[in-house]
Amino acid sequence: MAVEQSILKSTKKNLGLDENYDAFDHDVITHINSAFFTLNQLGIGPEGGFAIEGDEEEWGDFVDADLNVSAKNALKTFIYLYVRLIFDPPGTPHHIQAAKEQQTELTHRLLMERELVRWTPSSSLPSLP
Repeated sequence: MAVEQSILKSTKKNLGLDENYDAFDHDVITHINSAFFTLNQLGIGPEGGFAIEGDEEEWGDFVDADLNVSAKNALKTFIYLYVRLIFDPPGTPHHIQAAKEQQTELTHRLLMERELVRWTPSSSLPSLP
């Protein structure tokens, strides 16, 4: 089975929603875009930000080609957790805390990956004697 490339459809699938059921699409899209805003503030994703409007936008439209496949999957999980915690939070405080901790760890790891991919030494720094 092929991996779903639509950001909206794959996020809906992770949330347990059928891809053809569109009653909550506006809500899910709003929360996905909030997650993209958060990632943009962290310096992850296209410069100038990214947003979806429907199910046409795909992961390849957002994900930097330089990121490895593990980081790309981590981005998908980050988006899912972000949306899940707002749209359909787990029923127990323990599960909510576990999801928040996983999201925090993914944030940290994505920031590390961003530094590995985008960071380049500055040539403007003075050299040490």
